[in-house]
Amino acid sequence: MGDTYETLRVAAVQASPVFLNREATTKKACELIKEAGRNGAKLIVFPEGFIPSHPVWYIFHAATSNVANQMSIELFKNSVEIPSFEVDELCKAAKAAKAYVVMGICEKLPKTTGTMYNTQIYISPDGKYLGKHQKFMPTAAERIVHKAGNGDTFGTIDTEYGPISALTCSENSNPLALFALTAEGTRIHGMSWPNFWRITGRPMREYVQIASQNFAQVAKAFVISSCSTVDDDMIEKMQLSDKVAEQLKVSGICGGSMIVGPETELIAGPMGNEEGILYGDIDLEQCVKHKLRHDFSGHYNRGDIFQLHVNKAKSPQLYYRTEE
Repeated sequence: MGDTYETLRVAAVQASPVFLNREATTKKACELIKEAGRNGAKLIVFPEGFIPSHPVWYIFHAATSNVANQMSIELFKNSVEIPSFEVDELCKAAKAAKAYVVMGICEKLPKTTGTMYNTQIYISPDGKYLGKHQKFMPTAAERIVHKAGNGDTFGTIDTEYGPISALTCSENSNPLALFALTAEGTRIHGMSWPNFWRITGRPMREYVQIASQNFAQVAKAFVISSCSTVDDDMIEKMQLSDKVAEQLKVSGICGGSMIVGPETELIAGPMGNEEGILYGDIDLEQCVKHKLRHDFSGHYNRGDIFQLHVNKAKSPQLYYRTEE
């Protein structure tokens, strides 16, 4: 009979946070998890920094302005610690949904008052916190509030469906990270994206599709890309002009969630600017079919020519030494 590979339903959540409100956004996230679970999703991916919000205000306000400073303070006050009440609530929701969850959060470490990380956390269908991934490098203005992540948070998570993985925003285009996750055998990869990153130039949706299809092509994996959106409450609290508010409603500026297969095919999406949950049914045997042709970490590579070293050691900044 041999091995069998499951077909399962996956989901990309596309929604706005309750802007800079940790408790309310956690409640909204839990409701969305349960809804996706009722609709049969076994793996649910959320946007970047969904709880309590991604710091997109730096696109419109100078870093040293009073408006930006106050929102950054609110971001820290509403960021998520691990463990915490919010993580416990997410775990309860995942257990109720009987699904794996990849949740984007703004993370702060206990007892700190200034440093935050752009983090994705993994939760199991039995309601257990499995681990986290901290974004390697903050992009552009994210550096004002986010610290570079630690290597010990990088890698795949083992599940009954095989290894799964997740990366945030532009690091999904990091070729070394892509190869490392391919070598670890990822079969389903979650990409967490922000609300938007510019209001002129190439729409974010196009970039998301390029990155999603590229990852799927190289890893021969399924990709779930979850993008956020912007609601009227965010526009008001970020103190945006009417002109900017109208620009954000243009199709393609926000949103763009999609699910991509290992042959780069679009299984579902891309979505427009609207809130919703995108579903796709994926057949994991397709990973085998396409990797038999191109296994870039196996038979279709030359380990004697190309080698990658990944440092997953913890890197504390403070060491104590006491006299024995």
